[in-house]
Amino acid sequence: MSETNLHMVILAAPLLAAFAVNLLGRLSRAWIAPLTLGALGISTLASVGILFQVLGEGTIRYTVGNWSPPFGIELVVDPLSALMLLLVSSVALVATVSALKSVQLEMEGREHLFFTLYLILIAGLVGLVLTADAFNLYVLLEITSITSYGLIAMGRGRAVLSSFNYIIMGSIGASFYLLGVGYLYILTGSLNMADIAGILPGLNAGAAVATAFAFLLVGLWIKMAFFPLHGWLSPAYSHAPTGAGVLMAPLVTKVTIYLMIRIMFSVFSPEYVFSAHPGIQTAIVWAAALGILCASALALGQRDLRKMLTYIIVAEVGYMVGGVWLANANGMTGAVLHILNDALMTLCLFLSVSAIASRTSSLSFDSLGGLYRRMPLTMAAFTIGAFSMIGVPPTCGFFSKWYLILGGVEAGHWGFVAALVISSLVNAVLFFRIIEIAFFGNIPGEPVVQEAPTEAPWSMLSPLVVTAVALIVVGLGSGRIVSGIISLTIPGGF
Repeated sequence: MSETNLHMVILAAPLLAAFAVNLLGRLSRAWIAPLTLGALGISTLASVGILFQVLGEGTIRYTVGNWSPPFGIELVVDPLSALMLLLVSSVALVATVSALKSVQLEMEGREHLFFTLYLILIAGLVGLVLTADAFNLYVLLEITSITSYGLIAMGRGRAVLSSFNYIIMGSIGASFYLLGVGYLYILTGSLNMADIAGILPGLNAGAAVATAFAFLLVGLWIKMAFFPLHGWLSPAYSHAPTGAGVLMAPLVTKVTIYLMIRIMFSVFSPEYVFSAHPGIQTAIVWAAALGILCASALALGQRDLRKMLTYIIVAEVGYMVGGVWLANANGMTGAVLHILNDALMTLCLFLSVSAIASRTSSLSFDSLGGLYRRMPLTMAAFTIGAFSMIGVPPTCGFFSKWYLILGGVEAGHWGFVAALVISSLVNAVLFFRIIEIAFFGNIPGEPVVQEAPTEAPWSMLSPLVVTAVALIVVGLGSGRIVSGIISLTIPGGF
């Protein structure tokens, strides 16, 4: 295996493992864990290797089936996509360690079906990061969406209805995106992103190009749950199996935001996106600010821990979309850094939810009393995740928010800056309310007693502790990440 094929290893490992899990997992549950963890371990190691290779040698381009672009499908690994490959594979590996136990508890006998869809979803996310073909991106979007629908529908209670709601919204989003691709193909006769980018400036079709751009953006905004197109996310993630939530919540929206960045700067250009439509740019930043405030307010009204976290995800989407559309280096740096940080923060918090759910019958606030006495390690990790989501240094959440605020000040978008500050204060209220209940509260109907710790199984606790430590390590290493990787992803002219 040559180093130039490492990106194909990242993609192929979970895809082949899905096939093996579906076959061998039917025979014995013992096959599932080694096949799944082994494949994701290989993907993670390969993603580390390709990140160093790209940083040392530059962008890697690969043509599928020896068909040269623009006729064949091209895969591209640049510094941003290499960072995303590492994020997807490493988060998936850590999430899987916890998911193995929660899936065993929640859906005994169906584990092989769950992890077949789970691995195909990861392969789809990797493919989305790699592809440089606009139509191939649509196909991979649908692969990730269909597997997500199936995973959510495997949950209990209203999970099937939530999955159906997601199907409706996801299909609308996919239709918008496909219409945009169709417009571009009619205009350029090409589906290769770099080829389209080279043809568009010479066209005298301003209205048609603007229509295509609008369709593409709306489709991706629905997929990422950008307010007010967020209605599917909270029910879907709240009712999904716990093992699905720890993977989907950290990754799906973040990969879609990456796709928005890729479309904006690989198919179109900063000059077209920002200079040709300055009013649109301002409107989107204001929409992001409004989305941050509204989602934060919705989170305040929740009495269920997981449901509260889903609305925080919607607010975080506004952070990243607004940061990109500030159209300056600080805003873009903050947005890309927040993709990394928010994936880790969300992973930490949802791993905490998974651990808590394994020891409590409910995630309602009334059921969280005494958790610091019963689950001290779990709640310590939860507290670190909460502090990072609030933006307390030296956790990683502080540094990306700092860049976003600097970008807002530089652009003169004081409404966006105010939304960031207010959202952080709301997060403080939200999480300190949980901390107060879990520290000072007691199990309803029981007297206050000194309880012996009853932590979650170590297979669920270990990935949580690793992720909590990563929040601090990534925070302390933010300067190197920005200077060594993210600075290479900033479009020229910023």
